[in-house]
Amino acid sequence: MKHIHVVAAVLFENGKVFAAKRNNYGELALKWEFPGGKVEAGETGETALAREIREELSSTISVETLLLSTQHTYTTFSLTMDAYVCRLIDGELTINEHIDCRWLAKHELFSVDWAEADIPIVLKISEMLGKEAWNVID
Repeated sequence: MKHIHVVAAVLFENGKVFAAKRNNYGELALKWEFPGGKVEAGETGETALAREIREELSSTISVETLLLSTQHTYTTFSLTMDAYVCRLIDGELTINEHIDCRWLAKHELFSVDWAEADIPIVLKISEMLGKEAWNVID
């Protein structure tokens, strides 16, 4: 089974987190995710994530800190995903590859159909949102 290494951007604004809905193809069709993509040979996770966000969202980010790493096995592949807290530096998060996007408040986190690999990230964010110390990310 093919194993891939991917990265995901966790972007916060006004107490909400950014999520994007995948296109209608492949095993993860129409699932919601944190934007990002594959780490290519010779790239660090941070470099790959900055590149992917430029491509997918026409924006520039600063990769701040690793939030968590998770592993998941789907039917046709397995992955290791590193999720990073990021800051938007330039651009307006224009979706180029996804079909929808939303800023989700804590109470909305489970209102969308997440890709299974993203669920541990959602759970971590749910724990963190609303805590006073977390507000420095906003």
